[in-house]
Amino acid sequence: MTKKISKFLAERQPETPCVVIDLDVVAQAYKLLRRYMPLAKIFYAVKANPAPEVVGLLRDLESNFDVASRNEIDLCMERGVGADRISFGNTIKKERDIAYAYQRGVRLYAFDSAAELEKLSRAAPGARVFCRILVESVGAEWPLSRKFGCAPEMAVDLLCQAKTLGLDPYGVSFHVGSQQTKTDQWDNAVARAAQMFSALAETDINLRMINVGGGFPAKYRGDVPAVAHYANAVMGAITHHFGNDLPEIIIEPGRSIVGDSGVIQAEVVLISKKSDTDEKRWVYLDVGKFNGLPETMDEAIKYRIKTPHDGVGVASGPVVLAGPTCDSADILYEKTRYRMPHDLKVGDKVEIHATGAYTSSYASVAFNGFEPIKTYCI
Repeated sequence: MTKKISKFLAERQPETPCVVIDLDVVAQAYKLLRRYMPLAKIFYAVKANPAPEVVGLLRDLESNFDVASRNEIDLCMERGVGADRISFGNTIKKERDIAYAYQRGVRLYAFDSAAELEKLSRAAPGARVFCRILVESVGAEWPLSRKFGCAPEMAVDLLCQAKTLGLDPYGVSFHVGSQQTKTDQWDNAVARAAQMFSALAETDINLRMINVGGGFPAKYRGDVPAVAHYANAVMGAITHHFGNDLPEIIIEPGRSIVGDSGVIQAEVVLISKKSDTDEKRWVYLDVGKFNGLPETMDEAIKYRIKTPHDGVGVASGPVVLAGPTCDSADILYEKTRYRMPHDLKVGDKVEIHATGAYTSSYASVAFNGFEPIKTYCI
């Protein structure tokens, strides 16, 4: 909780639930990453928080932008971001959306399949393309599974095909998982990419770029290394496997840029027990999985939560935390150990920290009639 956010909540007393973003924290996070990875081009993952104010701030800081849809392209360009600063990083695109991006000047695209490559050849002739490969995501609190990427061996063949189709085989990308807690996870992924560079060089295809994705964390309940440790691990892996002949380096941070900038203020709607002998209280908030906290699915992301009654020596007990909707899946934390003061009461306001990423951008339109969480950027 920054002084700016605390003052805003105290003076404005906005309707809950809401998320308040301190733009100064966003700027500090971007500058810190820029400081520790000066050789890398930062492409902010717009999906993490697409607030126009965030996009505008990062535009002024000379960030590039990783987009997933034509709407995100429009969002960036309407705020003065040039097409040369945009990468269409989603590997699952409609051909008409590729054509739209190409018409607007975007020339950098991701793919991970033959069918996507064929769409790109028709709708974005001559564009630079990079192939996303499958890598492990051990240590990631939000793993990205097998939905994206292909085997490195297939990627080599696809990049050869890209050249045949008149595209520019530009590089390789991967993602070691969001909220990655193990800094050593980039090494194997970079090694696989370097092997691809060598294999393709033998076919007279000279890749020029490696995109190491995101994965840098926000500060939730668990301890994570500092940004400097991640930057050193990534750059160490690249220099180890590429030597002095470094390719262009792209990183796609989202969570690490905006995560720590946000605080959700929510209201306690109900406190109950399931039986007279139950030690756990059920605490229902006006924010849940469907209107701001979808990353509590499987209790993956564990947020820090503060109440107005916290303090040294305050009596507390175990709780189950749940959202307000009429859906049994709308339980935030039941297995993870959370405790709250016995003095907590209906109507109290609680703060959910490090909620600047993947909250408002994930919220449903109006499930059960509950409005999407409102964002304030200050």
